[in-house]
Amino acid sequence: MIPTLMIGRKVTEIDGTTTQVIQGYDATTLNTDPNMEVIFGELKPLSALFTSAIRRMKAKSEAQTLDEVREEKMDGWYYLLLSFSHHPDAQIRNAALALLTIFNNYGMEIKKESFTVESSLLNSMLADYSTPEAMANVRFIPQGDIYLAALQEAQDNFESNRLGFEEAQAEEGTLENASALKRQVVDLINNKLVNYLNAMAQINEATYGPYARIVAEIISTNNEVVRKRRNSEDETEEE
Repeated sequence: MIPTLMIGRKVTEIDGTTTQVIQGYDATTLNTDPNMEVIFGELKPLSALFTSAIRRMKAKSEAQTLDEVREEKMDGWYYLLLSFSHHPDAQIRNAALALLTIFNNYGMEIKKESFTVESSLLNSMLADYSTPEAMANVRFIPQGDIYLAALQEAQDNFESNRLGFEEAQAEEGTLENASALKRQVVDLINNKLVNYLNAMAQINEATYGPYARIVAEIISTNNEVVRKRRNSEDETEEE
């Protein structure tokens, strides 16, 4: 008998399991069974939507991580300037104050903006720092060039991944998320495919048995992973 598919916290595991089930079906001749064709006629497009939703989720997660990095570099740059604005050497102090004035034109509040607005403001700030006068002041600040380069690199990394994030955002309002699709996929596999295969394998083992055993192995492997994780850590659902 094929066990039912357990839902774990990782959407990628269900996605991988579903892909294996579909690939296994495509390698059989069971498409001559109209009932199987109906089941997979539902499962295949649902699986494609599920995979797409996971890609959107990943794009959003990567954008969040890259945003945190650039904000960390922004903090580092600000506090470097703030500390040297009190330096006893007048040349260093005045250079830091001039650079701090540029920063304060934008302020830490830009971190509260949306990714897109924050990017626009940060690009503008970095452009202000690229002028000859500002660069001359940067050279007076110990490690100033290193800190500013780190901020520029963090911003460049975010911008290079920005298109994927914006595409994900554009789709998010009209498409279901990965968590909701995961439940639909699992319900379809358990309530239709597993039930049907279990019944047909008993009626016609020669035709349905081989694929039923493949599905049983695929699902059992997934379930074992889920059980082990539940025994070792909290099962907080991954959205």
